[in-house]
Amino acid sequence: MKYIRDISLLFLYCFFALFQASPDFFFVLAFLAALIICCGDCFLDSGTYILPVSLLFLLASWFYPAFLYFFTAVSYILFWHRKFLPAAAGGFLYFYFFCLRTTDFFSFFLCSFGLLLSFVLQKNTQSCSELESLYKHTRDDSTERNLLLAEKNHTLLEKQDYEIYTATLRERNRIAREIHDNVGHLLSRSILMTGAVRAVNQDDSLSDSLKTLDATLNSAMDSIRSSVHDLHDESINLEEAINSLVHDFTFCPILFSYDMSRDIPKEIKYCFISITKEALSNIIMHSSATSVQLSMREHPALYQFCIEDNGTAVHSSGSGIGLINMKERIHSLKGHIQILTEHGFKIFITIPKEI
Repeated sequence: MKYIRDISLLFLYCFFALFQASPDFFFVLAFLAALIICCGDCFLDSGTYILPVSLLFLLASWFYPAFLYFFTAVSYILFWHRKFLPAAAGGFLYFYFFCLRTTDFFSFFLCSFGLLLSFVLQKNTQSCSELESLYKHTRDDSTERNLLLAEKNHTLLEKQDYEIYTATLRERNRIAREIHDNVGHLLSRSILMTGAVRAVNQDDSLSDSLKTLDATLNSAMDSIRSSVHDLHDESINLEEAINSLVHDFTFCPILFSYDMSRDIPKEIKYCFISITKEALSNIIMHSSATSVQLSMREHPALYQFCIEDNGTAVHSSGSGIGLINMKERIHSLKGHIQILTEHGFKIFITIPKEI
């Protein structure tokens, strides 16, 4: 935009020559030639043709000095593309025609000042353009860095949440273990002691109290046992459990892909863990595979499990006890299981979320 403004301003300045020159045919021709050169540079955006065209313009100025009045606008294009030698040649023509051949000092001053004005405008516009480009580059870099920083912060928060989640599961497991080892043993001993007292008791007045105490202790034991089991089930991290199985599997490399949330029912956890164990055992015993792919994904309405190998040995398609157990587990969860034997061995399982 500033480029067009400068060109328009310089053309307006060139018309000050009408105070000295007459608007004859060559004056109009010089205006049109300069206008074509400037518009061509504006729309073509290429400086390859500027040098030969400007030399033709200077050559026309040698024969028709009226062209020199509009060399101010053409010089702006030359300065923009750093063609300083043709611009200097135009300045020499100013001096030659308006000082040596004639004494038209007004025209010499007008054209010389126009040449200087053209240079100043070009430098100012080019500096503004460079500053604008630098600003855009800096802004883009800043935006990119902010996006990278936001992504890193998001990753860090996810990692922190995962560490908190893992620590919570470990704490639940520890609490369950503490209850089982301490309170559970104390209750077991109390139940045994109460039973022994009831066996040797001969006082009928204490029989009902001892019976009630024994029932209360057994009820407490059942409640603690249920709570311990629930804590232990909730403390299982499916991803860590599968990663442990994958790490211990040395028969061939495993490519493991996991994309599931943390709130997974314990039935799904135990099902996927047991099926993974059985599938890896079958690969060791029956397959000649060199690689295994294992994926677990959670979809809006279902859980998906898939394990496949590239082995060439023939597996049992469904008659083995392990595969029968897999089918029974899946059917108990109202899921579907597919066993494919083309291009290796593949087990594909889907389980609906509402089980």
